[in-house]
Amino acid sequence: MPRMTAARAAVEILKREGVSNAFGVPGAAINPFYAALKASGGVHHTLARHVEGASHMAEGYTRAAAGNIGVCIGTSGPAGTDMITGLYSAIADSIPILCITGQAPTAVLHKEDFQAVDIASIAAPVTKAATTVLEAAQVPGVFQQAFHLMRTGRPGPVLIDLPIDVQLTEIDFDPELYEPLPMHKPAATRKQIERAVEMLNASERPLIVAGGGIINADAPNLLVEFAELTGVPVVPTLMGWGILPDDHELNAGMVGLQTSHRYGNANFLESDFVLGIGNRWANRHTGKLDVYTQGRTFVHVDIEPTQLGKIFAPALGIASDAKAALELFVEVARELKAAGKLKDRSQWAASTQERRATLQRRTHFDNVPLKPQRVYEEMNRAFGPETRYVSTIGLSQIAGAQMLHVYRPRHWINCGQAGPLGWTIPAALGVATADPEGSVVALSGDYDFQFMLEELAVGAQHRIPYVHVLVNNSYLGLIRQAQRNFDIDFQVNLEFENQNSPELGVYGVDHVKVVEGLGCKAIRVTEPDQLLPAFEEAKKLAAEHRVPVVVEAILERVTNISMSGSDIASVNEFEDLATEPGHAPTAVRPLTKA
Repeated sequence: MPRMTAARAAVEILKREGVSNAFGVPGAAINPFYAALKASGGVHHTLARHVEGASHMAEGYTRAAAGNIGVCIGTSGPAGTDMITGLYSAIADSIPILCITGQAPTAVLHKEDFQAVDIASIAAPVTKAATTVLEAAQVPGVFQQAFHLMRTGRPGPVLIDLPIDVQLTEIDFDPELYEPLPMHKPAATRKQIERAVEMLNASERPLIVAGGGIINADAPNLLVEFAELTGVPVVPTLMGWGILPDDHELNAGMVGLQTSHRYGNANFLESDFVLGIGNRWANRHTGKLDVYTQGRTFVHVDIEPTQLGKIFAPALGIASDAKAALELFVEVARELKAAGKLKDRSQWAASTQERRATLQRRTHFDNVPLKPQRVYEEMNRAFGPETRYVSTIGLSQIAGAQMLHVYRPRHWINCGQAGPLGWTIPAALGVATADPEGSVVALSGDYDFQFMLEELAVGAQHRIPYVHVLVNNSYLGLIRQAQRNFDIDFQVNLEFENQNSPELGVYGVDHVKVVEGLGCKAIRVTEPDQLLPAFEEAKKLAAEHRVPVVVEAILERVTNISMSGSDIASVNEFEDLATEPGHAPTAVRPLTKA
């Protein structure tokens, strides 16, 4: 039997589990693993500037393509605690990433040694498993189990903590004999799906709520086929956006308190039956449950049995992987259609598109400073259906979800439940690493951008091009808007007069200088007619220089973006709505008057 260090065995297992990229920062306690990484070859490593950034890069990499598992690596102590936010956002959105940390020698784990922390206990609540490996011979089995857990049932992250002496210990291990463990996913039965379709067929105005679990299961095509067979309109959740194109005749729009469409909420409120697949009834989607559920029958399909009934009790809950369920949904629907037993939904589907054509928000404003709505209008013009958008949280993300258009799965990559500021830059780098020739466009407000902007240097060093749209009002915009309920405007304004850049006025940070100092390119836009040329120039600069290119749009200081604080029936629109086609020129449907 060949002998090698446990660290080398771990690297060989990574390759046999399909890992080709890793993101991390070396340190004393993880250096044996890095030595094995170099000696083995075959895994491309991207050096992050912050270990939290490495964890978000791993997330972006996983989210970009079916089957990807991002790997992040750090040393002992603070490296692991820095990656906790990445693990939290991964488990919240059912994203498999593997976090590997170094650790102090096993003999001193409980002696307050330098940078020795019980990272397994700290990470346990935000992982599917977190293990400090105390015996070198267990390393292959622990890594094998990690990949099995990440892929089995509801996907999620795993942390493996490796004491330095464990890494250095030689063990018997033959990589040629290694085989991944088979994954397990629950599957619906034919009887369950027949009952669900029977309930759908008995309704008058059904909708399908399509969640991120469909994307995780690599089943968007099956969802589209089922919707087209039955003629049932589809509401994508924020995590499921792109499952079917925004311009599809059965796309009924997004629903929710914030990242929603006027017509999406209106369509949902007219429905009488909802089939949710791979979604978790997130509170920003549902709002008050009495409004959301009143007058509607629900069927819920989810891979995690404990999700069924967690938020409210459906009439029927089915524990199943989305792909396994949708294969049966398509099979049953085909049979019923051939037998002429499916209801004609054309009138109901047409009514959802009529609402789409009448209930629109205005995007065309000529104001200086810029109104954010105009930025998204010009983004729709500049970036085509092949674009992958990356965003995390804030008014920029909320308005972007309301006004941008997405046409393909995994082309809206968003940290959903956790929403950590700073996520966007490293996640975009992970996405662009996974799709190096793709069109990747990140979207941030100024505060999200400033949280981890040092990671732009990673893009410059490793030649990772993408376009970053930075909307700058020098405010914590979302928190300022929320503070209206408390009649305050407190500790949310970021303005100051930068003595080194007086031309900025009170907008403070000179992002162009900072971005250029990190080795990237930047363009500042102050007038609406400059936006489209700036976006086109950014694409050219990214392709030419192979680095991130930032387009900073200087916004008016205060804009209130459409949202509700309570329920989907009472969204406050704040701004003037579209009343003529020129008010929303890039809308999917030309505006018509009701």
